[in-house]
Order: sequence, then C-alpha cells, then structure tokens
Amino acid sequence: MAIFALNKPFGFLSQFSDEGNRQGLGALGLGLSRDVYPIGRLDADSEGLLLLSDEREMNGRLLDPRRPHWRTYWVQVEGAPTPEQLKQLSAPMELRIQGQIRRTLPARARLCSQLPALPERNPPIRYRASIPTAWVELGLQEGKNRQVRRMTAAVGLPTLRLIRVAWGNLQLLELGLAPGEVRALTEWERKILLEA
Repeated sequence: MAIFALNKPFGFLSQFSDEGNRQGLGALGLGLSRDVYPIGRLDADSEGLLLLSDEREMNGRLLDPRRPHWRTYWVQVEGAPTPEQLKQLSAPMELRIQGQIRRTLPARARLCSQLPALPERNPPIRYRASIPTAWVELGLQEGKNRQVRRMTAAVGLPTLRLIRVAWGNLQLLELGLAPGEVRALTEWERKILLEA
C-alpha cells in the first residue's frame, strides 16, 4: 500500500490507457503495479504533481469536498494581471462547466515575481513579442473540469502553461522529480499530505 508522486509531463492523460491521439501514463513506462490509479486529474495540457495510489480509499480521502485540500498551481497567463483581476480570481465565480453554471469556492491568487528555473515544456508555449506574459500562483480547494483555465479566461488572462506545484503541504520541487519521474512518498511526506 503506497502513495506515489508523479511529475506529469505535458501532453499525457491522467489515466494509464491511451485515448484517441493522446498518450496515457502507461507510455511513460513507470513500472507501477496494475493496482495503482491516479488520484484526481490533470488535463493533458497541464503538468506537475499528480498523485497515484493502490489504496482505493485514498481517492475519496483526498478529494472529499467536506475535507478540502488546497492545491497550488503556477499559471503562465497571457497579459499583465492587474490587482483587480487577481481579486476576481480569488473570489467565488460562476463558470460554465459541461453545460451547467457552477460556482467556485474562494481561491488564493497572487502574482509571482520570481520562480525557480522550470524545465522547458515540449512543445514550448506560443510566443508573441507584442503581448506580455506573467506567472500567477493560484490555490484551489476543488478541481472542477479545466477550472484554472476557465477562471483565468473569465478575467481576460488566457492560460498558456499550467503546472500543479503542491497538494496541501507536499511540494513538487521538494520531491526532486523531473518530468516523467515517479516515486513512492516517504512516511513523512505521506503524513504531511494527509494532514493538509
């Protein structure tokens, strides 16, 4: 029984099987047992911390809306965020998700003035000399379908790159995983994840 952390690369689905022209996690050759399943999802266009486990109750424990766990994202957006846009991202908002209007929970949003060196994305994001980009740190207690992208678009800041960097107090950078790498959490890492 274990919880694993994967640094999911861009372009891979959060499932082991391929679907259409998208590769699943099985294509990464992670060497995990067939009993291991992702906890939650990151869409194929997103990167970063994805948890997996062979403990069936772990999915419910970490995704139960009655016991929310903060998830932190670094979001590269098109444009220069204003204080008002950051305030809008932090407040509950109504988003159209799968044909229905859904109200989000309050979030945390702040402009990132400096980030550590990040691995290049393959393929790289589009670059337009006339339009600035910026990084926003966004914290959510929920994970509605493509929520971060819908939120930034709603305030006029389209998402260019999206990386989940933390789940509760479990930090991707502290795990030391390159894109495509996976490892089991230590007892201490598991404890800080479940305490969040």
